[in-house]
Amino acid sequence: MARLESLIGLVNRIQRACTALGDHGGEGMSLWEALPSVAVVGGQSSGKSSVLESVVGRDFLPRGSGIVTRRPLVLQLHRLEEGRSEYAEFLHAPRKKFTDFASVRKEISDETDRITGKTKHISNIPIHLSIYSPNVVNLTLIDLPGLTKVAVEGQPDSIVEDIENMVRSYVEKPNCIILAISPANQDIATSDAIKLAREVDPSGERTFGVMTKLDLMDKGTNALDVIEGRAYRLQHPWVGIVNRSQADINKNVDMMAARRKEQEYFENSPDYGHLAHRMGSEYLAKLLSKHLETVIRQRIPSIIALINKTISELDAELDRIGRPVGVDSGAQLYTILELCRAFDRVFKEHLDGGRPGGDRIYKVFDHQLPAALKKLPFDRHLSIRNVQKVVSEADGYQPHLIAPEQGYRRLIDGSIVYFKGPAEASVDAVMFYWSTLVHFVLKELVRKSIAETEELKRFPTLTSDIAAACTEALERFRDESRKTVTRLVEMESSYLTVEFFRKLNMEGDRHPNQTGPNADKNRKEPPAPNMDSYGDNYLRRIASNVNSYIMMVCETLRNSIPKAVVHCQVREAKRSLLNHFYAQIGRQEKERLGAMLDEDPALMEKRTLIAKRLELYKSARDEIDSVAWK
Repeated sequence: MARLESLIGLVNRIQRACTALGDHGGEGMSLWEALPSVAVVGGQSSGKSSVLESVVGRDFLPRGSGIVTRRPLVLQLHRLEEGRSEYAEFLHAPRKKFTDFASVRKEISDETDRITGKTKHISNIPIHLSIYSPNVVNLTLIDLPGLTKVAVEGQPDSIVEDIENMVRSYVEKPNCIILAISPANQDIATSDAIKLAREVDPSGERTFGVMTKLDLMDKGTNALDVIEGRAYRLQHPWVGIVNRSQADINKNVDMMAARRKEQEYFENSPDYGHLAHRMGSEYLAKLLSKHLETVIRQRIPSIIALINKTISELDAELDRIGRPVGVDSGAQLYTILELCRAFDRVFKEHLDGGRPGGDRIYKVFDHQLPAALKKLPFDRHLSIRNVQKVVSEADGYQPHLIAPEQGYRRLIDGSIVYFKGPAEASVDAVMFYWSTLVHFVLKELVRKSIAETEELKRFPTLTSDIAAACTEALERFRDESRKTVTRLVEMESSYLTVEFFRKLNMEGDRHPNQTGPNADKNRKEPPAPNMDSYGDNYLRRIASNVNSYIMMVCETLRNSIPKAVVHCQVREAKRSLLNHFYAQIGRQEKERLGAMLDEDPALMEKRTLIAKRLELYKSARDEIDSVAWK
């Protein structure tokens, strides 16, 4: 079996570590709240402070009227061997030992004012005080502000509710042992401590009742109905306490002498003599110490489970937000490259269909480009009047003999010029479903990929650099795509498909051999050289032939432009979006690499806090493993 000192000392060490980290309960399930503790609860003037001083055997608490305890005081008692000098230590002043307990009282007041100011406000941030003495048992008590019913001058109107909420936040926890202090010279039915204890612990399993000021009751009366459990029954026995009188306090009567006087009172009392063996502050301290040991032993398995669960959660959270980056340039470069690869994987998933967005590029060519080609003004360009004008100007002063070849070429060239607009536009083709640019689609996918790369969120500078590098690369890919698409259009005007016109002529000249009077009528005659004599049918035929050829070119470009755009932009974005960036960072100095990995201060603070909590929980686990608690 574990020594009592080991278990209570274990909880004391973990509590101090929790407080140093800022974990003092009241904010959901925490390690502090999982640790068993004894909370001292009582109304103002109930004798609460006197009980604590009797347990310690020293005057050390501030005294006065109104609310004196304005912050929780975690009082950890450590028993020393007989003959050793007693002293006190505060967690907020770890390297300073207090041997004068008047100085301890002053330090409590000063530390309270440091948080609450010189006002009468309260704070839930605890003060940790450890007292080492041969006159104490190993025990931890939490002294809470006294419950009150009325706000006095200098206190906020909400002080009554604020104090009750603070006290309740401690005593409602299932691991809290309630030390409910009630004065014997008041009706137990009006006890603030018992009323609150009954609300949070209706079965009385966690509550220890303490009756103070038994010596101040009216002559001929006693508190046996309460102490013997008839007036209000608890699972644990009531303990009677006789505090020092105000005259004794004024005379600075020694606390050890007061303990002896208290024991003599019970032994000689006609009312309480039969209960003297379980009355007094010394008995109370031993009773609480033994019970606290038992509760700690019972709770350790659940505490271990909480610690292991929290360690796993904190480790996972650190992995999510990222571990600290090494300080040498090699580690920094490796981290940057890994982050770039993580972004690149997300970007490729968008293009390849693993994530949404890549389908928008297809819609440019399936919807927007064909629609743009259909809107080209070929009808106006191939109107009869314009055809006549172009053919006539192409012939110059000497009309064509057989077919207006130069006129055909000029009409075709004039039509192909129209392709350059939508062809180049397809590189930037509006296509957010129906109107977003391909180039802008890629930029949008870069933006989404950066936002979805969790690893990048901790490095805003690197994120900005990657975004800039991607934008620059996409601009280069777009320029190359424009050039390629423009070449495709220019190639169509550089060399016409002669076979197309040969087939037209062959179809026009293909007629059966006819005889008879109508044979000459059905045979086509060569056109007359005088353009003014050309009829509309002849000009319509030229326009129709040119239009058919342009439709063939249109179908060719409709198939080849998407290939060029995908080859120059999408394919290159998949293959080499960050290649130029990789080459640049490989030449960067250590300082620049470090600047790129400059993190968000809020994230750094969060990681530091998580690391500290993780260290706390691992330390607590090691502490528990070092104690034979079973």
